[in-house]
Formats: sequence, structure tokens, C-alpha cells
Amino acid sequence: MGATLLLLFLSLLPFSLSLSPYSIHIDCGSHVDSTDAFHTPWLSDRFYSGGSTSVVSEPLRFRHLQEKTLRFFPLSSGKKNCYSIPSPSPARFYLRTFTVYDNFDGSSHSPSFDVSLVGTLVLSFRSPWPLSVSRSGSYSDLFFHLSDSTADLCFYSVATDSPIISSIELTQIDDNAYPFDYDRNSSNYILINYGRFSSGSDQWGPGFTNDSDVFGRSWLSDSEFLLKSVSVTNGATIKAISAIKDVARAEIGPNYIPRKLYATATTAFGAGGGGGVLEYELPVDAKLDYLLWFHFAEIDVSVTRAGQRVFDVLVNGETVKRVDVYKEVGGFTAYDFSFVIRNLSATALTVRLEPVAGAPVICGLENYAIVPVDLRTAPDQVVAMRALKESLHVPDRMGWNGDPCAPTVWDAWEGVTCHPTKNESHLVVTQIDLGRQGLKGFICDEIELLTDLVSLNLSSNSLGGNLPSGLGQRLLVKLDLSANKFAGPIPDSLTSSSLQLVLLNDNLLEGEVPEQLYSVGVHGGAIDLSGNKGLCGVPSLPKCPLFWGKSGLSTGGKAAQPLRLRSAPRISITLCKKKQISKAEIVDDSRNGKPTCERIPSNVWSLVMISILLVQEDNQILVGKSTRYDIQYDVIMSLKMEVEMHEASS
Repeated sequence: MGATLLLLFLSLLPFSLSLSPYSIHIDCGSHVDSTDAFHTPWLSDRFYSGGSTSVVSEPLRFRHLQEKTLRFFPLSSGKKNCYSIPSPSPARFYLRTFTVYDNFDGSSHSPSFDVSLVGTLVLSFRSPWPLSVSRSGSYSDLFFHLSDSTADLCFYSVATDSPIISSIELTQIDDNAYPFDYDRNSSNYILINYGRFSSGSDQWGPGFTNDSDVFGRSWLSDSEFLLKSVSVTNGATIKAISAIKDVARAEIGPNYIPRKLYATATTAFGAGGGGGVLEYELPVDAKLDYLLWFHFAEIDVSVTRAGQRVFDVLVNGETVKRVDVYKEVGGFTAYDFSFVIRNLSATALTVRLEPVAGAPVICGLENYAIVPVDLRTAPDQVVAMRALKESLHVPDRMGWNGDPCAPTVWDAWEGVTCHPTKNESHLVVTQIDLGRQGLKGFICDEIELLTDLVSLNLSSNSLGGNLPSGLGQRLLVKLDLSANKFAGPIPDSLTSSSLQLVLLNDNLLEGEVPEQLYSVGVHGGAIDLSGNKGLCGVPSLPKCPLFWGKSGLSTGGKAAQPLRLRSAPRISITLCKKKQISKAEIVDDSRNGKPTCERIPSNVWSLVMISILLVQEDNQILVGKSTRYDIQYDVIMSLKMEVEMHEASS
């Protein structure tokens, strides 16, 4: 279980007078707000993507209300579900969660699932859980940097199990907290708590005692990690000591270690009056690097000079520092240092204090796994995919929540394929395959942000509306929108793509088909435009009638009175502003060919155009000076009745 066995609690106390830190406590599964025994306000459940609520089987086993309720995510809610918590950014945060099973569903099967934070895998639960964790639950905590306005905490089902969560706490902390020397800036890493203890005391901290911690950390007793047998074998006696006055330099930035931590310590006296050995063992996961923070203070009034108490600190057998607290800071003053251990090959980390002069002493220790932040989806593509989720009405069962592509160890959103960019700075969406998913929306304009899209399949749904102008991306090779209800023209952007397969059949599309798009089928690709009665202008489709643009018959004329036609005039239509019709010129032979221009009301423009066509014996008309168009008889006849009605009324 690793980090899931660790305990921590979050407070609302500010960590700096210059900051107003954001803090939120969510009681997952609860329908009402509440306040616990330590005066911490808890919000009712919110910010979740789906799932259902429940309570533990034995509520009396738990002290706090927020430990008795839970939210679980059955597979019907999708494999990936998230809490998306609005948060200020950029900022550094502390996150703490509580997870308990307690056989709430009566199945006696603790679930297997993973947990990610802002696109990075941070926790894994595997069935069966240790009995104590399953029945009593476990707290987990970590530090991370948030660059977005929303902190996504996501749960991913393993097999068919339902992930669960009981409470979530998020608090803003000092931006420079827990610094360490590493290859990249610390904001590129998440620090996951793998052990935090206070020496010479019982467990304490917010949520467990009335003792405060500015960041909200709680501290276990070091007795849970101390290898007493090692000390006894070396003839040492373990002893807890306490300070008789406050320790200086506590609770200062950036880590704000509480003063109480330095008020007690553990030491080991040797059989001959000298020092003994102190050794601790912390459970870890192999192949990760770890950040250790050591906390000391000389709180023994008998130590009054440098050199009187000196000891070596060894980590996995390697001496990392020789410590003389009094020499460094004097008496009753906090002294801290950190150390990074890399590439662990074992599942246990040992910290050993060996005496040089006098007896070794320690006040506390923290151990954090250094987890690199995973690649995330490019921000503009996240915007596009979330907009598509809404416009396509993607069902909850598909689990389109959180980051579309991250973590990379999980599958992307169902039906979505992603790849890293060439410089490996982000993940991008390259394929969307949502055929036959019962979608009933439309394609939003934000799809133009998916500039790396190679294949798009939305076939056999009930999608409608016009195709967005930005649908055709340069890299797009396959497009299947067949068997939907899309209407309107085919966007010109599709002609600038790399399409080799175009399936637009069985829709309600209309207008002139771009010749360059149709040429896909001529140059080795495949295109199917059948089943769209309004398309025209390319082989296998009807020819386009006069004034039939890419979106249908033009209605561009404006204002004044209806036009009465003579029996057989010679008609010339002037196309102004390229192909946008603005006026009609009627040339009557009875007037010696002198043009007469009439201003035509916009609401009867198309009727007038058809009226002009009806008087042509050969169904041809001269447009401008050189272009000739064939007029389709069925188009003429379909509007003949309307023309006659208009003329009768005028």
C-alpha cells in the first residue's frame, strides 16, 4: 500500500501573514456541511464527475463524520472519474485524502484502483487491502504545484472494481516549501509522504490532537518505525527526553515545522554510559528517489558546549552527515537538514544514528517520494476536448473526466488516442473514434484546436448541425461522419488537409462539393458523398443550379418592389462582388437592349430568380459575360407554385 498507510490532517491556519491561503475540506458522500471536534469546517460533497454515495458498515468505529461517508464510482460512471476542485494558481498545495472500505457494499472485496493528481499517478490500491486499512481506513498526503485553475484528483478503476474516497482536503502552502537540489525545479515533482514521525511522543497534530501545524501535517510516533532490537543488541537503552523551555527558530518559513516537534526527542544511551545506536526503518517503493528531512534540537540542559554530543547519520548504510547540534545552532534551537537518496532497489529505507561522542538524539523525520510530474495534454487541446464532451453529449459511462490523455500509464479517454509532441513537452490528441456511441449533439468550433488530429470517426450517431469551418486540420487523414444528421455545406478547410478517406454519406449536407476534396478519390483515396440530396457539382452528383453556392441558393438581393416579367425577355444577371449577387439586370429586346435594373425585396429574391428561369426556352441563362449554367428542371418545378402565387398576389 506504500503511501496509503500514512496519516496526516489538514488545518485552516494561515502559514504566512502576507498570504491568504486557500483551504477546502470536502466530506465525500455527505449531503450536509458540518464542523468537526477540532472546529474544522467540512463542505458537503461537491466537484465530482459522477458516482454514488454510501456509508461505512460500522460507523461507531470512526471518530469523525467525514470518515463515515464515502463516494464510490461504479463502472457505469466510466473507468475514470474525478474531483475537479477550483483553486488559485499558480500555487503550491498540500493534499490529504482519507480512504476506507469497511465492507460498505457487503461484497467483502476491497477494490483495486489508482489515483492521479493533475495528470500524475500518485496512489495505487490493490485488493485485498491489509485488514486494518480495509476496516479503519488510511490517510495519504502529498505536496504539489498547481499551474491550472482546477486541481483534478482522478480515480481509475482496475478491472471492474469501484474506486472509493471518503474525504479530500486541499490547502495552499508556502511556494518555497520543502526545497531540494534536483535536476529540475521542484515544481516539476510531487512529494508523496512515505513516513513522518515525531520522536519521544505519541501521534499528534490537527485532526488527532489540539496541537496545531501551520501546514496541517500530523506526526506519527517514532515508535512505529524504531528498530528497538538493533539498539538492544548494541547494549543501548532507548529514552525519551523533553524540553524545559521553548525551542527557538521553530515555525519559520518555508517549511514552518511546528514548535511541538522540537519539544521532545529520542536518544540512546550505551551500556557503559556512552552513546548507543538508534535505527529506524521506513517502508518505501523501489525505483524511486526520496527526500529526507531531519529535525534536531539540543534540549538536554546537561549539554552546554560543542563536541559534547556528536553522531553520524547514515541512510541505507551511507554516512550522509556528522551532526553536532550545539556547534551548529547552540542549545534549544531548531536545526534541520535534508538529503536525497536516489534509485532505491529495496522496499525499506533505514536511517541509523551512530554515536561519536555522547548519545545521538533526534526530534523528528520526514520521508517523501519524489515523483516526476507526468506529461499532460496541451492546454488548448484540453479546452477542445472538454468542449467536445459537452457538444457531443458524451455519456458518463465513457469516463471523459480530468485530463484527456494523462496519466500516460492509464488509457486516454475512451475512444481517444494520444501521443507526445516531438519535444515531449505535452501530449496531443491524434485520434477520436466514437462510432455508434449514441451521440446526439453537434461538433463544436473548438475542434479546430486539435491541430494534431489524424483520424476522426463519429459515424452512426445522431449528430446534427453544420460542420465547423475548422474541421479540416492539416494532418487529418481519415474522416468518417457517415450516417448522422449533419446539414449545411462542406467546409473549405477539408481541402487543406491530408485526407485519404472521406465518408460523409447519409447526412443532410447540401451545396457545392469542393473539387479539391472530391479529388481525394481520384488520387488513390476513397470518398463517399452519397445519401446527401442537397450536394452537387462533382461527378456522381447532380450539377449545381444557377446561383447555387457552397451553402445553397443565393438570397443576397435587397429591398423595394416585386418585379413583373415580360413574356420572353433576354435575361442577363450581373454578379457583383465576385459571386455575391446584389442586383438583377433585365434586358428587354423591346427596349433595344437597354438594361433596366430593378431593386428586388430580399424576401422574394429567390422567387424572382426562378421566375426568370421559367421563361427561358432552353433552360440556359447567361451569367456575367462568359459563364453558362445548366438549369435543373426539378429545381424549377419545385418552386413553380410559389412563383405563381407570388405573381397572383402582386
